[in-house]
Amino acid sequence: MAQYDLNSAEFIANPYPVYDELRSNDPVFWSEQNSYWILTRYADIALLIQNPKLSSNRVGAHAGRMPAPVKEHFKPFFSAVSSWMLMIDPPDHTRLRGLVSTAFTPAVVENMRWLVEKLVDDTLASVHGQKRMDVMTDLANSLPATVIAEMLGVPGTDQQSFKKWSDEISMALSGLDTATSKEELLGLYEQAQNSLLALSAYFRERVVELRVNPQNNLLSALIEAEEKGDRLTEDELFANCVLLMLAGHETTTNLIGNGILALIRNPDQKERLTAKPDAIVSAVEELLRYDSPVQKMARIALDDISVAGKQIQKGQMICLCFGAANRDPDQFAAPAKLDIERKPNRHLAFGHGLHYCVGAALARLEGQIAIKRMLERLPNLRLESENLKWTHSSTLRGLESLPVAFG
Repeated sequence: MAQYDLNSAEFIANPYPVYDELRSNDPVFWSEQNSYWILTRYADIALLIQNPKLSSNRVGAHAGRMPAPVKEHFKPFFSAVSSWMLMIDPPDHTRLRGLVSTAFTPAVVENMRWLVEKLVDDTLASVHGQKRMDVMTDLANSLPATVIAEMLGVPGTDQQSFKKWSDEISMALSGLDTATSKEELLGLYEQAQNSLLALSAYFRERVVELRVNPQNNLLSALIEAEEKGDRLTEDELFANCVLLMLAGHETTTNLIGNGILALIRNPDQKERLTAKPDAIVSAVEELLRYDSPVQKMARIALDDISVAGKQIQKGQMICLCFGAANRDPDQFAAPAKLDIERKPNRHLAFGHGLHYCVGAALARLEGQIAIKRMLERLPNLRLESENLKWTHSSTLRGLESLPVAFG
């Protein structure tokens, strides 16, 4: 049986040829290298993602396999991450999601439009005379981080520290995939735990302020729920604020970067969207499908299950590969082709079922505004170099840098 290196630089740069081979030859593939199953067919993933025999608590399962002294040392980190709504199952997931969802209603998201437009416009104005920019450094990294921080009620003066802390936590979670040694992984955990403790201390101070002087922001809304006593504990409050900060900027950052790159590399579609700016809604859906910011999501088998003739044992990890499912020819016609007006387009970029991304509407809004404004205001947008470097993660797909020229 062919072996596939899911950690190589070649795979990180372009995983889609490997996905195609796996989907055709071994759609339920056991990666000996990574000790997990990886599923690549749309139908299998859409079915399994709602299977109650699969648990979202993969960080808890990972921590449980660690030596007792190591597990005890990193208890604050693993305890917090294990209480994220992304990492828990019903009924706790239902309770937390219901609470947080109230902060992402269509009305609340629409109220952020003015801020997104201002941030994008200010950035594009600042680089216009230079005739070049780094899409990631100048716009994609800062925009979603600033927006979610504003929603949480984090003052602008604190946002740089906030992003640094959340980036270090994200690096540790990516390290589950990418660390080349136990020592490297433990180093990432140490850094992440320090950042998590700093964030928790920060939130404690903000909570004291907001209990006395509530404001119209997400953190105040979560504090109010925590004070009722039956919805949210203080530990859950802090942990899920950290989650929202991470999830609120990591994925949208990659949507903007991957989306602009895909349009530049498909000039017919870039010209089509420039000529038909109202197609931006369907275009962003297609960009999400074509090069998904979240490539896969893991689950832990709570019992032995059979999938497509393969026996998955209790306790094993299963990676549902959204990036591969979104290129499945049984679901999408000509899946390797970018088509900004593709219909239907039932992609899995935001997941599916119980854990469908709670911030999907906000990510869509930010992606639509950023990409549309860039095409409108940066004529003849083109790559400065084809030598691009991708973030070394097979879970979160994004660029470290995207230098472009225009005009």
